[in-house]
This record gives sequence, C-alpha cells and structure tokens, in this order.
Amino acid sequence: MSKPRVVKDYEKLDENVKEQIKLEYPNGFEHNLVKFQNKEGLNVSALPFETDEVYYLVRMTIAEAQEIIEDDEDYDDEGVLKDDIREEYEDKYEDEDED
Repeated sequence: MSKPRVVKDYEKLDENVKEQIKLEYPNGFEHNLVKFQNKEGLNVSALPFETDEVYYLVRMTIAEAQEIIEDDEDYDDEGVLKDDIREEYEDKYEDEDED
C-alpha cells in the first residue's frame, strides 16, 4: 500500500513535522527542492519529506527556502542547524525512528 501524498505550505505544517524536516535537512532546504506539475498544470517546487505515514511535498520556492532558514533561530548564520537544537530534536524523535 502506498502512502498518501500531501502537498502543503511550510507555514501550515504541524510543528513536530517542521522539527523532523529540520533533522532531515540540517543544511537548509534550497538544494533539496524538486520540481513537479501541480494539478493545475503549473510548475512548482517543493521539499520532499517522508514520515512513516505520509509523503509530503512542502511547497516553497528557492527564495522562500532561503528566507525560512534565515528567519529560523534554530539555524546559525551559515544556514546550518545548531548542534544543540539538532541534539534536542534527535532525542525527541529517536523513539519514532525505532518503530
């Protein structure tokens, strides 16, 4: 059985999903964006992220990806997830990885 695909804006994601995305992409999002055609036939870009239950495509442009990282206090000035934040999130979600 395939997972449901969810296309969603970053701002509308649950905070837990955002934290897991940060663990998956500790060096920012912009170099991991994929392009696809939405149901209206428009080309859009999104960040892929997969959980046990759902495959997300998080809609964002390169500029939006850069802005999200710049504005997020979890990332340092170079756009890298801070070590203490990474450790906190790893501890928080390690049990989910073991399931």
